Amino acid sequence: MEIKILGSGCKNCVNLAKNTEEALNDLGMKATITKVTDMQEIAAYGIMRTPGLVIDEKVVSYGKVAKPNEIIAMLKQ
Repeated sequence: MEIKILGSGCKNCVNLAKNTEEALNDLGMKATITKVTDMQEIAAYGIMRTPGLVIDEKVVSYGKVAKPNEIIAMLKQ
């Protein structure tokens, strides 16, 4: 599983990365987490507001810091 955190590296992006790691730990799952900070690459995903969360190349959240329980639900889908 590959997870990408899209954003400039702001506080919200850092918090989303932490919440994602917490969700993975709670589920006992392993994944590669990549932080994408290049604005052209972020724009290629079609999102206008960061932070964004991409799981296996599918945008599942953007414009907010998803809570660990929300991310758990996204990972189970």
